[in-house]
Amino acid sequence: MQPEMVFVGGTIRTLDHSTPVTDALAVSNGRVVALGHDAIEMRGTATHVVDLAGGVLLPSFGDGHAHPLLSGLGLRTVPVRGLRSVAEVVDAVRRWAEEHPDADWIVGDSFDPTIAPSGLFDSQWLDEAVPGRPVVLVTTDHHAMWVNSEALRRAGITRDTPEPADGEIVRRPDGSPLGTLREWGALDFVSRLLPTPGLGEQIEALEEATRLMASAGLTWAQDAWVAPDEVNAYLEAARQGRLKARVNLAFRAEPEIWRNQLDQFRSDAALVQSHEHDLVTARTIKFFSDGVIESGTAALIEPYHDCPHSHGIANWTQEDLSAAVTEVDRLGFQAHIHAIGDLGVRMGLDAVADCVRRNGPRDRRPTLAHVQLIDPDDLPRFAELGVVACLQPLWAQPDALMTKLTLPRIGSDRGSRQYQIGSLVSSGAHVSFGSDWPVSSYEPLRGIATAVARQRSDGEPPQGWLPQERVSVETALQAYSAGVAYQAFEEREWGTLVPGMRADLVHLAADPFTLSAAEIAEVPVLGTWLGGIRTH
Repeated sequence: MQPEMVFVGGTIRTLDHSTPVTDALAVSNGRVVALGHDAIEMRGTATHVVDLAGGVLLPSFGDGHAHPLLSGLGLRTVPVRGLRSVAEVVDAVRRWAEEHPDADWIVGDSFDPTIAPSGLFDSQWLDEAVPGRPVVLVTTDHHAMWVNSEALRRAGITRDTPEPADGEIVRRPDGSPLGTLREWGALDFVSRLLPTPGLGEQIEALEEATRLMASAGLTWAQDAWVAPDEVNAYLEAARQGRLKARVNLAFRAEPEIWRNQLDQFRSDAALVQSHEHDLVTARTIKFFSDGVIESGTAALIEPYHDCPHSHGIANWTQEDLSAAVTEVDRLGFQAHIHAIGDLGVRMGLDAVADCVRRNGPRDRRPTLAHVQLIDPDDLPRFAELGVVACLQPLWAQPDALMTKLTLPRIGSDRGSRQYQIGSLVSSGAHVSFGSDWPVSSYEPLRGIATAVARQRSDGEPPQGWLPQERVSVETALQAYSAGVAYQAFEEREWGTLVPGMRADLVHLAADPFTLSAAEIAEVPVLGTWLGGIRTH
């Protein structure tokens, strides 16, 4: 056998317990074929010898919950991410509008919801910058919008507009809309009016997004919400060789119409399967059980401390969520449930339990994403029900979102049991990691560093935030590789480096096992290979 590549000159960490560390790895036909001495023996006949230059080779990363297409499209909008004040955002909107005089809608993606008290944003602030065209800005969590008066006018939102069941139109004391919209029932008034990107723009966005993912060591992602008109963009990007990572598509089930969506789900999944692109699959259905704590829309068992919704907003009744999860499971799809609040998590777990009772045992791997707040009675149910907990480790820190919006809403007791990564691992649950990009950074090493230290980038607090929930470097790396591979039903294909596995690889300049958390976050990614093909 003539190998295509032999990697030498550094440390190879397989993340497999049988041979955890070795010094060489050989690849042929896109698969790992040998390790250690056997790989070194192949060096003389290899097409390429890759010198790791003292770095480390690891299984590549996967992202268990992200939005590559949304992220790529967001890179083309008003650059509001990371701005630190309302004034800075308004100035950015003004400049972008002046530079794009022909744009009918002014759209910005991922602004910081903590820059205004209680996350409340006034339409009049944007009116000063762009009085005649609609402005729509989406928060980093994508569960709220800040819009100007023209956007409210075009959406038909007035003081007389009834409050949607699954959303909130934040109002002034006189009942008129303030300019802040929360959750899908309110967001959809505006979202349905936004211009739809064409196929070419979507393909360009996917190429840019997956190229960025590859630069961070990623070779697989769960796109956690793909609309029917976006499926062709993925297929065409794959056909043109412009997709730099494998992506599994999830279609969103909506509470009021999910039964009418089933035929579309099946036809879209069949379309993807018929194209036989090994880079694109469509095996998953997405559900939103609730919203987010910072907006007061995550569903909680006990009331919020300072929220007009009391217990938040559950997007589904338990009966309907259970029925929908059971039906998509019967059709062979994997359920992927957004669940933030402890009631939202319980609803997701109860829906899975009902599904198991009705459909019987099978290897279904339902996934609950985010699981920010878990009631103590529900934590062991993840392992008992075979539910994958897909967490976003970069969120497990006391940043401004946590200290300014989240903790004041839920208090110290519930605040002390957020993002229980260590407890879930100890319980025997399957844990995977993801980014929810564009909500937070797509770079796995930053999430890994946070899972290990539970500190902000400035190293605070020194002992870590909720330090009992910290995990080891090895556990964090596995959650971003083998853990995601398990979620994807592909643990026999990638996630560890042993002979027979796909050569999905990442080359780091330094070994995370030997570094502090702060150093891990900054390690350069020197190379990424997807099935033996270099993508970065």
